[in-house]
Amino acid sequence: MIKIALASDHAGFGLKEHIKGQLENRFKIKDFGTYSPESVDYPDFVHPAAAAVENKECGLGILVCGSGQGVAITANKHIGIRCALCWMPDIAVLAREHNDANMLALASRFIAKELALEIVDRFLETSFQGGRHKKRVDKISLC
Repeated sequence: MIKIALASDHAGFGLKEHIKGQLENRFKIKDFGTYSPESVDYPDFVHPAAAAVENKECGLGILVCGSGQGVAITANKHIGIRCALCWMPDIAVLAREHNDANMLALASRFIAKELALEIVDRFLETSFQGGRHKKRVDKISLC
């Protein structure tokens, strides 16, 4: 069973909890916080979650903040992390198929819970296509 890393800031806390509740019966979940809607700094939670995906403790990750941008930028500082900010299910599919994205960023202030769950499901059920996309993904890392 794949282990999913979850993390959010205060703006994403409610959506993270909703997603966790929907995934707990299908996946093993490692929740890196935050654990309340009190104001926090998202890097404090994103860095440990991204490190868990980076070192293969978790197979994939889902990050949530108000815009999705901060968590995506932070996660993408880690070697081997390809975090995609997705706002539609088809974007999540392409991020997995073409970019081998291993983390998903969601914008809690701009997408409804139902849409977020659809994006998450599509992200988790889609695999990397490899082939012509592999050579492109291999060119992403400078290290």
